[in-house]
Amino acid sequence: MSRLQACFQRLAGESRKALIPYVMTGDPQPGVTLPLMHAMVEAGANIIELGAPFSDPMADGPVIQAAAERSLKHHTSLHDVFNVARSFREKDNQTPIVLMGYLNPVEIMGYESFARQASESGIDGVITVDMPPEEAEDYIAALRQYQIDPIFLIAPTTTEERMQKIAAVASGFVYYVSLKGVTGAATLDVAGVVERVSLIRKHISLPIGVGFGINNAQAAASVSSCADAVVVGSAIVNRMAAQKDQKVEQTATIVRDVTELLKSMRDAMDAK
Repeated sequence: MSRLQACFQRLAGESRKALIPYVMTGDPQPGVTLPLMHAMVEAGANIIELGAPFSDPMADGPVIQAAAERSLKHHTSLHDVFNVARSFREKDNQTPIVLMGYLNPVEIMGYESFARQASESGIDGVITVDMPPEEAEDYIAALRQYQIDPIFLIAPTTTEERMQKIAAVASGFVYYVSLKGVTGAATLDVAGVVERVSLIRKHISLPIGVGFGINNAQAAASVSSCADAVVVGSAIVNRMAAQKDQKVEQTATIVRDVTELLKSMRDAMDAK
């Protein structure tokens, strides 16, 4: 059983939902990512979404675009992402890690090499934002060879026919993008999310994570009433950006700000 499957099964048995925070590798400083990952788990995170920086992150709004730019200034590469995951596994062999990024760096590395190195570093699933399932046959085959779950996005505009295509190739969970637009944009329409998640469940039996637009404890609790997981990205990166000029030795403020947010979300989700 994969770490992702075990995580969702355990939470379902506890009548709880997964909290999935996103962190951009190498932002705002390379030394921040690893201790922050451990702190997020202690604050109630169940799965870590580990971002790989890319120069043209088309699905991301200004907040995460800026995080990618800060990370790339430190020359962060996929190899650095793997190294962080590998280091995380030295102390935590249970919490699933999902790598989120874009196809270009994967293409350069090669599917087989990417999947092998991701597996060796302890990564459990991959979200490749700009890889549609219709074109992913070889990519999925490489991931499955190394027991890595391919996780696909579902948008508010995704048709039921395409949901069925995603259901045929996805594993781990599916990620519902709760609004039209980029990360960090607009406000969350909880009623619309509830309706859409109900429709997705008619076609996909995997757990459903919901992200984009979740920026406080109330929103996290509301979404957790219908989804299996709540994904939090821009709200975390915003807090990190406020401390971007701090040095590695002064990461305590970053960790405090992020974990306070996650603890409030975890408490609200559990109370719900």
